[in-house]
Order: sequence, then C-alpha cells, then structure tokens
Amino acid sequence: MKKDQQTKNNWKQNLVLIAKNTFVWMFQLSEKYNKPIKHLDQIPIEELESLRSYGLNGLWLIGIWERSPASKKIKELYGKKNAIASAYSIFNYRITNDLGGEEAYLKLKIKANNVGLKLGCDMVPNHTGIDSPWVVDHPDWFIQSKLNPSSVFKYNSPNLSLDPHAKIQIEEGYYTQTGAAEVFQFSNNSSAKENLYIYHGNDGTSMPWNDTAQLNYLNGETRAAVRKVILDVAGKFDIIRLDAAMTLTKQHYKRLWFPNTGASKFIPTRGNNNMDKSEFDNLMPREFWIDVLENIREKEPNTLLIAEAFWLMEGFFIQHLGMDRVYNSAFMNLLRDEENEKFKQCVKDMIAIDPLYLERLVNYQSTPDEEPAINQFGNKEKYFGICTLLATMPGLPMFGHGQFEGYRERYGMDFHQPHFKETPDEKLISRHKKQIQPLLESRFRYSSSKNFKLLDCYFTDGKVNNDVIAYTNQNDAYHSLVIYNNVDKRSDGFIKIRLESSENNAIILIDFYKKEEIQIPSSAIKEQKISVKLSPYECRVYEIKVGLTKKNQFTNDPGDDKNGQVKV
Repeated sequence: MKKDQQTKNNWKQNLVLIAKNTFVWMFQLSEKYNKPIKHLDQIPIEELESLRSYGLNGLWLIGIWERSPASKKIKELYGKKNAIASAYSIFNYRITNDLGGEEAYLKLKIKANNVGLKLGCDMVPNHTGIDSPWVVDHPDWFIQSKLNPSSVFKYNSPNLSLDPHAKIQIEEGYYTQTGAAEVFQFSNNSSAKENLYIYHGNDGTSMPWNDTAQLNYLNGETRAAVRKVILDVAGKFDIIRLDAAMTLTKQHYKRLWFPNTGASKFIPTRGNNNMDKSEFDNLMPREFWIDVLENIREKEPNTLLIAEAFWLMEGFFIQHLGMDRVYNSAFMNLLRDEENEKFKQCVKDMIAIDPLYLERLVNYQSTPDEEPAINQFGNKEKYFGICTLLATMPGLPMFGHGQFEGYRERYGMDFHQPHFKETPDEKLISRHKKQIQPLLESRFRYSSSKNFKLLDCYFTDGKVNNDVIAYTNQNDAYHSLVIYNNVDKRSDGFIKIRLESSENNAIILIDFYKKEEIQIPSSAIKEQKISVKLSPYECRVYEIKVGLTKKNQFTNDPGDDKNGQVKV
C-alpha cells in the first residue's frame, strides 16, 4: 500500500469528532423525522449518513450510561421536576435501558461503522454517582471521614438510597440554597451502624458535585477497579473521553485531597487529610494514567483515549504520560479572544518539544461544558476562518452538538430535551458543506505534523504581524499553505516560504476553492516572499505544486510586484 493511502486509512490520526448529548439529540431526531426515536438502534441511517456528509467520522455519545437515581431525586427536591439525573453521576457502566440497552447500542454500532463512523463515549474516573453500588458495597474505595468535618453540616434530608440496607443523605443546605457541604452522610446497616462522611466529587474550582462520591486513588483496589471499567468500556467503544482526567494526576490529586501540613491554601474540611509527599508516593507510587495506557495498549489497542485536561497540563499528558489525545483549550480561548501572539507561541512551544505532539491535541471551538461555538465566534468570517484552522491544523478537530446548525442553547447534562425551540440555520449549514466539509474530507492531507511549519507574517517595515496565522504542511505528495487574519482589520504584509524546484520548473499555488493558479517563476527557489493582503478574518487555503514553465508564462504577470514578491 502506498504511503499516502496508508495515511488516509489511519482513522486515529484522521479522526474528526462531533459530540452529541444523546437524550437531547434523540428528542431532536424525533421532531425532525416526525416519529418517536428513543432507542439508539432507531437512529435513522440517513442521520448517520448526514453526519458523514459534513466530513465527520467519529460520534461521541454523551450520557448513555445508567445514571444515578439519587441524582434525579436531588434535582426533584430542588424543584427541577423536568430534569433527569446528571450524565456524570453514573450508577453503573451499562447502556441505559432508556436508550434501548446494550442490544440497541450494538445495532447502532454496526450501522455507524457501515457508514464510516467510529463511536465514542465518556468514562468518569474521578467519581461515581452518590448511590452507586460501589458506595454501598465498597465505601472504603472513597475518600471519607468517620467524623463530621464540620458541626455546621446537618443531614436531615431525605434518604437518597434505593438499597434498603443503606442510608445516604446530603447536607440540608443544598436544598435551602443556604450552604453546601464537602461530604454526605452514609451508613450501611448490614456492616456497621456508625455513620461515615464520604466526600463529594470535586475538582477544587467550584461547588462540590452533590450527586457524586469521590473515589480514593490511594487505595490500590480502587485503582484496579477503575482500570477494569475502562478496559471493559474499551471493549465496546472505539473512542473514550476521560472526564476531568487532570484531577487524577499525582500532582493535582495530592493538592486537592491530601495537602501538605502547613500548606498555605487548601479546602478547610480536608485539613485533617494532610500528608507528606513520601507517604503519598508510597500509597500512589505510579501515575494512574500510565497504568491505564499500558493496559489499553496491551488488551484493546484499537481504542483511542482522549483526556479532558486543563490547568496547563496538556504537555504533561502528552510528553510524560503518553496520552493518545488531550484537550487543547488554548485553541478555543486564545483564538476567540484574538490573543494571536499567545496562540502562536503555544504552537511554537509544542513544536520545540516535538512537532509530533501537535497531532495529539484535540482542537475545538466549543465543548459540552462551554457556550456553543456560535455564541463565542459568531456565524460569519471569523467563525469560518477558525473552522478552517480546525480542519487544516494537526490535531483532532472536535465539533459541538448543534454547531453546524447554529444552535445557541447550551445543553445541560441533566437535559432530557432542549429548553428552546431552534431552527437550523440553512445558510450556515450550506456554507459548512461548501467551505469546511471538503477540507475535512481531505483531513489526511493536514493531520500529520511531521512537516508542519508555522510561518511569520511581516509588515512592510519588517516587524512581525502576529494577527496573521500562516503555516505550511506536507503529507507525502500533498503540500499546503494556509493563511488566516484573526483580527477585525485589514492585514497587509508578506510571508516567507522556503521552496525548492528544479530548473525550468515553477512553484504553483492553487486556490483550494477557486482552483485559480498563482505561478512563481524561478529555478531552484530557496526562499520566496509572498505578499498578502487580507480582509478582516479572511482565510485562504492553497495547494502547492511544482510544474513546468511555459515560454513567456510570466511576462507582466499581475501576481508579481515591483519588489519581486508574489501577491496572493
């Protein structure tokens, strides 16, 4: 098989993913096709083909597992009568019967694979649902205290456990909105009569997630049990997104749950958990994710793992842990805020470590935890310019639920259906199909970072214009140039490209969309200056080819300026 064909067939490298909040999507499909669509195997083949028509080949199904009954009950006690349990308060890693169970999923998988779609799901390693079987059967797998961490915390709320032998109560302040505890009260009458106080899941950045229980990774049995779940899930899915993966690195797990004695900052209720580094390392000797990756690569090597990792942990996950793919929040945040110099520096820093690391990033304009892309980037030139970067830079492109349709609602993880009636933006859809889909269909041409080169754009006075993002890439025989002006003003200047051709050959820039050619006459070109005049948020994509010159081909060529630069 030829190299370019091998590259084209490498689905992991060329993956283009879309996220779908499954229950919301099923509701939308029911309305679209004017019939009940509740189970996964009822998703029409036409809809899967429609996803492929955008240039997608991966579908991330959010919220397919059995959810915590207690999570739903908590929301009802809050007064949210129409809410369902949170997708991240998981009772068990079985496909919920509300979506047709395992049988419906396997039928969907066959249909999806037949049209060229890989299926993905979430795995939530940081915590379980507050009432999961693990809480009842293995309370020692969770971070806990035998004493109420604060006399302020009161547990007079209803029992949330459906197990007759267990009692689970959250702090009453949650219901009255007057306060919140770090822990919930648990008792298991079959094994002990005293209460335990088990910590809620938390990432240290917000209120505790009151429908969850925090797993204790200093317990070897806990680590082994979670690894087994990940391996089981990998046997069913091609792609697994690992929720809040950064919280389980040793550095942050210790910071969040077992702070050093005398640490200047830690959550007060965790002060009794203080632990020095040597004791911590003895209990958690290796990075958990290294063990997971070794396990997966030995037993389920065809599954791709994606880590949701923030807190500037991208490089650590790639370089030190060897994670397959890692969220790249800089792509969304810096390009949205037009911090273009910072964005380019992030790319340069990654290249300086290893250019191949660019391929391990997940680039996006929105995630299920963020505002929809249209609310952040609009629906005009800036949006499509950054979509073009998404499609033509190394790294996994990920799109959000409703992004192509221009939906503005952010779907909560406890949504059963949308709260607002939205109509697809047909103009946006059409432009996606015309402008972005062809690039995504040619994803194999852009996905490698081996020959990726970030270029500087210069003003006429020689200073760098950091608002212009330009780069070349080469994948086997295909050589590309992308130029984008990420600012609301015109940018004029030039870029320098190192190109080589033999005598009597020319370098030809072919506009990806218009197929117009700009020919650069020279023999053995070393470095060519190319003038650029870009409108606000204008983006251009070129294929670079070497061709034979013809006699008088370049006489008075309007593409050449008086300084010998070629205009594009």
